[in-house]
Amino acid sequence: MALQFFEPYVKSNKNDAVDTEAICEAVQRPSTCLVPAKRIEQENIQTIHRIRSLLVARRIAQANQIRGLLQEYDIIIPKGIASCIRTRIPEFLEDAENGLTPLFRQLLNAAL
Repeated sequence: MALQFFEPYVKSNKNDAVDTEAICEAVQRPSTCLVPAKRIEQENIQTIHRIRSLLVARRIAQANQIRGLLQEYDIIIPKGIASCIRTRIPEFLEDAENGLTPLFRQLLNAAL
């Protein structure tokens, strides 16, 4: 049942018992529109979208963290995962003159 249909029936502060009572009251009304249950295919599509969104957010967070760590070594990379991070990091790992420590190089290589 959609939230907007039982919310008017909530009588006091929000808690599980009050919500349950409000849902029971709303369901008994003949004018209440109920939300149909999702099919398995719809649930699968929703799961795919949510997991993809999570993976994209993690990838962006990792790229931003790598960009921030490189800024501490005075290496500036513009925004953009595919165009900048993936192509420029191998260059920085090979360049012996940029001041990156061996440990940092090893950790950065493992992060890719």
